Amino acid sequence: MTDEKLLNDRYQLIEAQGKGGMATVYRARDKMLERDVAIKLLRDDYSDEDNFRAKFRQEARAAANLSHPNIVTVHDFGFDVGKLFIVMEYVNGPDLKSLIRQRGRVSVKNAINLMTQACAGIGYAHRAGLVHCDVKPHNFLVTPDRRLKVTDFGIARALSSIRHDEYSDVVWGSPQYFAPEQATGGAPSPASDVYSLGIILYELLSGTLPFVAPTPEELARLHLSEIPVPLSEYVPDIPLALEEIVAKVLSKEPSRRYRTADQFGRVLETFGMRPSAPVSQPISTPQPAPPPVVIPEPAPEPEPAPVYQHIPVQQEEAPTFAYEPAPVDIDWGTVALGLLALIMAGGLIPFWMWVYYVFYPPIR
Repeated sequence: MTDEKLLNDRYQLIEAQGKGGMATVYRARDKMLERDVAIKLLRDDYSDEDNFRAKFRQEARAAANLSHPNIVTVHDFGFDVGKLFIVMEYVNGPDLKSLIRQRGRVSVKNAINLMTQACAGIGYAHRAGLVHCDVKPHNFLVTPDRRLKVTDFGIARALSSIRHDEYSDVVWGSPQYFAPEQATGGAPSPASDVYSLGIILYELLSGTLPFVAPTPEELARLHLSEIPVPLSEYVPDIPLALEEIVAKVLSKEPSRRYRTADQFGRVLETFGMRPSAPVSQPISTPQPAPPPVVIPEPAPEPEPAPVYQHIPVQQEEAPTFAYEPAPVDIDWGTVALGLLALIMAGGLIPFWMWVYYVFYPPIR
């Protein structure tokens, strides 16, 4: 596409960043918002498939609703120049697979840090009802400040709408990383993404994949029936608890794994906060523990019996009091006044009787 022609009359393609089996990724410029974006242009044969186009639009809308710091944001999608395209946040950094190829295995601390971020992003999608279906380090982008972002949500699910007999070269996920149930054509679930996350954690810690085979069919058989080499074979000082966590997420039966990426991430985060953990040790016959040394406690000394001393109490004689009657003091003045009042009252009685008979003489 030339510089003069804008994709969808808005996006100017600058340079190709990578090419895969189903699409080419470009760094582009959004002329409307004046910002750099990443654009994935799908192959013509995919874009011509009606079922795929309908499914692609449906999954792109769902992915565009995901807003999380560990998920590459989907800005736009559409169809132009005979191709389906999806416009995403531009991440200035390599994918995790490139870093593994350059540096080999990473420390336990760095592996836990990267995987807890991946679990946070994919777990957020699981809570929204979305399954990634193609979890692999190629779809993990790492920024210069070590932030991991998951990309390509929904595209693998859109591919499921294409019939196998129409496109024999369609890859249903990535054989190195897909879960056993995906290898048999079963519907993926959040536990399928957890299995793929476990494969990536194994690769980060050991520097190699747990299963390697020349064909996808042989890889599928290994995922279904073989047990990976224990991590302690590659990393002798790996903590035993971490080795057990990886073994759990790589269980063949989905119900034996952690159910969602959120749950897996919480387990890894809890492990990362532990100050230290025992490393894997070869199995040996346990030696009996020596019997405990019993130190007898000294017998308690008997408490001395209390001594009681009889102290005689002296009896004091009660004091005696002589009773002397108080002299009677008679107020003769008061007695005289009382007698005088009595005499006066007695003398007035005849006077009032005389008055009565004068005014009310008896009737004869």
